[in-house]
Amino acid sequence: MAELFDALAQAIRQDELCAVVTTLGGPEIGSKLLVQRANTPDECGSALNSVGTLGSPALDQAAIAHAEAALEARKPTRVSLSIEASDWDLLIDVHAPQEVLVIVGAVHIAIPLVTFARELGLRTVVVDARTIFATQDRFGHVDELIQSWPEDALREMTLNESTYVVTLTHDEKLDTPALICALNHSVGYVGALGSRRTHAKRVTALQAAGVSEEQIARIHAPIGLDLGARSPGEIALSIIAEIMQVRNRKGESK
Repeated sequence: MAELFDALAQAIRQDELCAVVTTLGGPEIGSKLLVQRANTPDECGSALNSVGTLGSPALDQAAIAHAEAALEARKPTRVSLSIEASDWDLLIDVHAPQEVLVIVGAVHIAIPLVTFARELGLRTVVVDARTIFATQDRFGHVDELIQSWPEDALREMTLNESTYVVTLTHDEKLDTPALICALNHSVGYVGALGSRRTHAKRVTALQAAGVSEEQIARIHAPIGLDLGARSPGEIALSIIAEIMQVRNRKGESK
């Protein structure tokens, strides 16, 4: 149990998504199992790690499956199971990290996008090495403004399923390295501004950099829901709407 509590404390300190399964009813009451996603997915997709046991491998496997659904929904849940001729009542408590929107590019679209994201409870970060654009005068409402190369800034961040990354610069030197960094982590959303022709060129650059087809397929491009958007505000609305759609559909997928 000490190993489980140490792992849980570390996950909370690092603000990682995790779930603690506790037996409330059954042959053993009070046993616990910690379930987490690996920060970097393997070739088969995101993997689950577990610490502790509820008392039997069969019960653990069933609990992990339900915990995965709770992690997707980011909501606690209670489950009743019949395993190995015993009835079990499980509580799955979820620690969900703060949702963060990382915007690569201090462009016009980013200004209303920050406003929409904050209204929905997301922490907002704008990253741009071009100090003429990344100014407090333009982004006084953002939670964090980073005047740095996006690739360097992203490497210093904790990127997980509660992180949403959008690239808006139209500059391959800024966008492509940021996309590579984001795609190497299990972030909840990756979107890139640009036409289909622009994205085709981007895909070629990503392939040349060794990014897999599975990773490239995670990019939402052209970015945003098709609202017929034209103005920066309309485009920002389409982007935040798509992020919410992706997030909510993941929560409903199990």
